[in-house]
Amino acid sequence: MPHSEELRFRAGDTTLAGTLILPDEPDGRVPWALLVSSWLPRDRDGGWDRVAHAAWFAPPPSNAAPGLLARLAQALAARGVASLRYDPRGCGESGGAWEEVDLFTRVDDARDAIGAMRSRRELDLRRTAIVGHGEGAVIALSVAIGDPAIGAVGLIGAGARSARDVLRRGVAQRSRTGVDREHPIVAAVDRAAEELVERAERREPAMQLIVAGEPVALRLAGWEQAIHTPGLALATMLHRNVVIAHGTADAWADPDESFLLASVLPDAVQLDVAGAGHGLEEASDARIGELADALAARMEQRELPPVLLAIEEMGGG
Repeated sequence: MPHSEELRFRAGDTTLAGTLILPDEPDGRVPWALLVSSWLPRDRDGGWDRVAHAAWFAPPPSNAAPGLLARLAQALAARGVASLRYDPRGCGESGGAWEEVDLFTRVDDARDAIGAMRSRRELDLRRTAIVGHGEGAVIALSVAIGDPAIGAVGLIGAGARSARDVLRRGVAQRSRTGVDREHPIVAAVDRAAEELVERAERREPAMQLIVAGEPVALRLAGWEQAIHTPGLALATMLHRNVVIAHGTADAWADPDESFLLASVLPDAVQLDVAGAGHGLEEASDARIGELADALAARMEQRELPPVLLAIEEMGGG
């Protein structure tokens, strides 16, 4: 069975908690992937954060599947690939406040997560991937563009257009279908979506949301950053192996978003998961395995810059 290790690492001014999964009986250094969660408060497994924000979400159904990132981590481990997933700021066991964190800080947190793992003797610094789900795809793209040691990128339920357009289309879809509207935070954001976009574009510092009957002071810097950092623009700067996956019933990012990303990433592998929503809950284990297969196959070795060569040598690699 794969080995699971709970750990904490420093990220800027706070500490984040995560889970490192290592394959069973690795033979030398193993390839590894950083898994980054989607938007709204989520835990390291990719599910809604019912630890630090229990009142913001409806109780889970009795037959709820593990979160997407937990499922992907297990599938990768079965294929000899280690992974790290972590609670975002203000979620789960991590420090900070979710409503105060901006997008660029989340990008820096992902970079710090990668940095924390580069001292691990078990991990192959030359075979590294980053996988982003939803908003996490923008984070994955941003990190990979600036890190030459990352050889593969996974984008799941990603947005290509501005966050303004993705949000508006998502609100319209959830209004028609009722998907996720049982969660107080989702209902609050959807009700305030147009005001939120307008205030963010005016560069107002914050606005108040009423979530589960309580006021929440939501900082808007991250929303403005997301509006002006479309995934499509980032993808044009990416020169890596890419795997794109999208549920055909995604109510947060329309599947067309992934087709747009694929149009500027002609060598990307694209997986459409029929009937699955944003978190691919409806996907079978076999389909999650296909995603893991595609990622593992594209984690090619990269030439390391001098600083990482020195780290590798100190680690006995």
